[in-house]
Amino acid sequence: MAKHPVPKKKVSKSRRDIRRAAVSTLTAPTLTKCANCGAMIPPHIVCDSCGYYAGKKILEVKA
Repeated sequence: MAKHPVPKKKVSKSRRDIRRAAVSTLTAPTLTKCANCGAMIPPHIVCDSCGYYAGKKILEVKA
């Protein structure tokens, strides 16, 4: 019969909560500057304000 690993001591509520909180920290979204108009946009996304992506006109933007 195989023995299963068993904790030697009880993990306190504080230590447990610290461990759980470490993976759920919020981060601000990554933004880059559009090469054409300078607006802040997410990377690898067509710019909403000018319609350019990677130096090429992709969308017609209404003013």
